[in-house]
Amino acid sequence: MELAGCRATVMGLGHFGGGVAVARWLAAQGAEVTVTDQAAAHQLVSSLEQLAEVPIARYRWGGHREADFLDIDLLVVNPAVRPGNRFVEMARQAGARITTELELFLQHNPAGTIGITGSNGKSTTAAMLAAILRADGRNAWLGGNLGGSLLEHLDAMEPRDWVVLEMSSFQLARLGPTAPPPRVAIVTSFAPNHLDWHGDLAHYRAAKRSLFLRQSESNLTVLNTLDAEVATWLPMVQGKQVALPPLGDLPSLRVPGWHNRANAACAAAAADALGCSAGAIRQALGRFCGLPERLELLATLGGVRVYNDSAATTPESTLAALTAIREPIWLLAGGHDKGLSHASLAAEIAERCRGAAFFGSARERLREHVTACGSATSCTTVESLPEAFAWCWERARPGEAILLSPACSSHDQFLNYRHRSSVFRTLVETQPKRYNR
Repeated sequence: MELAGCRATVMGLGHFGGGVAVARWLAAQGAEVTVTDQAAAHQLVSSLEQLAEVPIARYRWGGHREADFLDIDLLVVNPAVRPGNRFVEMARQAGARITTELELFLQHNPAGTIGITGSNGKSTTAAMLAAILRADGRNAWLGGNLGGSLLEHLDAMEPRDWVVLEMSSFQLARLGPTAPPPRVAIVTSFAPNHLDWHGDLAHYRAAKRSLFLRQSESNLTVLNTLDAEVATWLPMVQGKQVALPPLGDLPSLRVPGWHNRANAACAAAAADALGCSAGAIRQALGRFCGLPERLELLATLGGVRVYNDSAATTPESTLAALTAIREPIWLLAGGHDKGLSHASLAAEIAERCRGAAFFGSARERLREHVTACGSATSCTTVESLPEAFAWCWERARPGEAILLSPACSSHDQFLNYRHRSSVFRTLVETQPKRYNR
């Protein structure tokens, strides 16, 4: 499609940069761009500031208007927009091409694409692999769902470069048939998630599988066969299947937990298949310090280690955090209940935690599950994250840990998990001063 003069609507500006980047990029191509979002303008100030000098034709705030979906050539849909949205269907029936920021990038990307997905571990694996490629002297670009669009860097990319993309189930579900498959596909894990968006587990599973089902025999596929379900997908692989190295062959990691060794194995397998040296693989993995909001050690205060795992929005990710930390744990968990099972998590909390403070809309359900385990673990329910942290801080002692690992999404009280993380950082920096041990 010729973009110069194209009438394009960007549906959902959002907070993570994809909407901003695609609006900027389309305007630079000469498109007439309309940006529409259900949020009010004051809720998107940081995004709007980035568009201050961009010739956007019009903005619509506080809800969508039918006119912006009827007489257009192109509709770019934010990944958060759910399937079956009436405005999307309206545009489709009116003859508009439906696409996403990610699909536009894939169609114009001159470099080799490495796509990484999974219910847990995809961000860390993507960052690990990008670090290995750079250690090996390759030019590697890191983006996708990890945060930050690469659209505006297309002119700087070359065919010999590698683009490492974290790809969410939302993004994969919306990819059309014209999006080229990744030259390397990696699946890190699978567990129920986002069922409120996908509708059922089958739709979510199909989105994850589509990453490697789009490939051909000339492509490479890395499946984390240490994950019970992902291992059953091996017969479906369309490309060349790349086996994981033994976990014992990996170097010591700075990031804790067995799950991070599995992530490292996925990254190492892909890097080895692409011809990276063993030295580069070991060096990059050994130096990797982790990502923000993912079992991030924020501080050690009065002998208490405080971890920020705000990105843990599923029971499985919080389970991994609990098994990774060796100290006795005071857990902060809760948020929006996505309807996932918390039974296994509750048993682990009862086994591993000194205490737990549950906050947000899921708090009562979480406490009920832990109480049902018959454990002596001290539990409380509070309204907010600050109250939960205060409760844990009053009780934690030197040699113990406070862990924010919510196991739920943030959307009941926060804009997103990064907003939740920012609030927690502030609490850690300031709240301990209010208490005398």
